[in-house]
Amino acid sequence: MLPPEPLDFYRRMPKALLHDHLDGGLRPATVVELASEFGYHDLPTTDVGELAAWFNRGAKRNDLVLYLETFAHTVGVMQHRDAIERVAYECAQDLAADGVVYAEVRMAPELCTEAGLTLDEVMQAILDGFERGSAGTDLTIYAIATAMRTAARSLEIAELAVRFRDAGVVGFDIAGAEAGYPPTRHLDAFQYVMRENFHTTIHAGEAFGLPSIWEAVQWCGAERLGHGVRIVDDITGEPGAEQLGRLAAYIRDTRIPLELCPTSNVNTGVCASIAEHPIGMLRRLRFRVTVNTDNRLMSDTSMSNEFAQLADAFGWGIDDFEWITINTVKSAFAPFPERLRIINALVKPRYALLSAEKSLGAL
Repeated sequence: MLPPEPLDFYRRMPKALLHDHLDGGLRPATVVELASEFGYHDLPTTDVGELAAWFNRGAKRNDLVLYLETFAHTVGVMQHRDAIERVAYECAQDLAADGVVYAEVRMAPELCTEAGLTLDEVMQAILDGFERGSAGTDLTIYAIATAMRTAARSLEIAELAVRFRDAGVVGFDIAGAEAGYPPTRHLDAFQYVMRENFHTTIHAGEAFGLPSIWEAVQWCGAERLGHGVRIVDDITGEPGAEQLGRLAAYIRDTRIPLELCPTSNVNTGVCASIAEHPIGMLRRLRFRVTVNTDNRLMSDTSMSNEFAQLADAFGWGIDDFEWITINTVKSAFAPFPERLRIINALVKPRYALLSAEKSLGAL
């Protein structure tokens, strides 16, 4: 086996990201500084290194509900406009520094209203931060407005998403504990989004199985599946002779993208290791696979780290990651001409350059 490439090799790859939570990607130092500035006193520690380790340790409990508990502290310091804009600015800066050229970052604005901000003020702060953080970089970044599936404000959030569709919001989502909170509880919100000719991605098939995926697609009109990894429950047979059930075949045949998040899935107990993640099989079976970070702080990850781990686990190389990246941009909610521009002006030329340099031994 070839020795692993250095992480900088993967940072040079142009990458696209569809599933990243704003409140799951704060810099640990920023959490500490915002807690001090805005009077949040519930952090488990104010030592930056210890806090980073605490978040990551808290995420590694093999349970989605326990994983979500760590967000109390990131949301806790995101209750004021300046704090939200700073977090969004740093998110864009961090993604650009990691070689991400296209990103859709999601946030549930209803979680940031405890100090009196309106939903519109929260969304505008996020978009202002994204614009400022991506200025002068190759990053194109949009927002997805997320509603909490455990609450009852989804139609309100869907209306917010549509209201900001020309200002930088490209889609609507629901997130949170999956079991017991099926997508159809929010059917009115999804039907509203569809009537407005807008875009929907739904967290489904992460901690709960095929019924969640089926409802998301066939009842709620999901254009993409947030995670969707449990579609493997509808695939049987030995490697190389797999049989797809009706739902799995439909997902593959209609090219519904899977927003797969390998490290996060290991953290929440979907699989025991990256090497055991179904992404290898799903890529081989030609599902519309995308690779994502989910929560960079909690999972202590980045897109470059995800790529490096996948290369180590499955032997993927430059061609595989170009395929993944083009798949991801094709699956984006950005307008079609913009997707073409990113693929043809950024993704393909840079992968071609990396391939040429590698073949010449320059890397």
